[in-house]
This record gives sequence, structure tokens and C-alpha cells, in this order.
Amino acid sequence: EESAAQLLRKGTGLVPLTEAEQATMLYVREEEKLARDVYIAMYDLWQAPVFSNIALSEQRHMDAIKKLIDKYGLEDSASSEIGVFNNEKIRDLYTALKAKGQQSLLDAYEVGKIIEIMDIEDLEAAMAETEKVDLDTVYGNLLSGSENHLTAFTLHIEIANQP
Repeated sequence: EESAAQLLRKGTGLVPLTEAEQATMLYVREEEKLARDVYIAMYDLWQAPVFSNIALSEQRHMDAIKKLIDKYGLEDSASSEIGVFNNEKIRDLYTALKAKGQQSLLDAYEVGKIIEIMDIEDLEAAMAETEKVDLDTVYGNLLSGSENHLTAFTLHIEIANQP
């Protein structure tokens, strides 16, 4: 039995996603949520504007992936609750990164750097696994954002480390 979304997709001429593309898209959605949720927690704790600014950007990244999820008729597995994740790896990462970021403001900036490096690696892998222009475009935009975020956190770390 086909879902309404699957039937709709047939009429649009959309090439269905491979299982790998589906899994990657859902993973990237939760990974962007991880970044947003950690940055919200770090802002709440340290009140450093870089965290609230980048959390807003991560929300836009989540929204961009959600549009793809809807376009391809997938079920969004990301929870609407902050700090709640369905993917066990991401859930464990959230717990560990949040704990590290609570140790000091410098550690919180380091956590931002860790997250953005991970995002960059995963987005580059996502782009390498697909030939779909829409996916490549969205992943490319997210990659550019993550590179900017990495630069921001790296700068904050450098400033924090100055005598």
C-alpha cells in the first residue's frame, strides 16, 4: 500500500531517494538539531551571543532539511523537544558535548568547534553519496554555514586563549 506522499511523488517526476540518501537526510536533520540544542544550552549557561546566533542558523539548517524530508515524503524522526534524540549516537553525543561545554566558556567554544568539524565531514560525505541536485544544493548551503560557524568558534577560542 503506497502512502499519499509516495503517490504524489510519482506524479511529480521526482526520482526516489536511495535508502542511503534517506538515512543520511534523517541523520543530518538530527545532527543539525544536536548543534542547535547544544548551542541553546551553552547560551543559557554562558550568555555568549555566538551561541544564540549560531543556534538560530542551525534552526534554519533544520528547516532546510525538513523541506527535503517533506518533498520526498519521508517521516521526520526528529523530536520537537530540546535535548531529545531518536538516534542513539546523537543522543550520546549530545550528553557528552553538553557536559564538556558546561565546564568552562572555553570548553563550550571547543564543543562548538567539535560539532562544526563533525557537521562538515558528514555534509561532505552526504554530498559525495548523492547525485541529486536538490540534495547537493541544500547540503552545500549547510556546509558553507558550518564552515562559517567553525571560523566563528575558532576565533572565539583564539581570543579566549590570549593573555
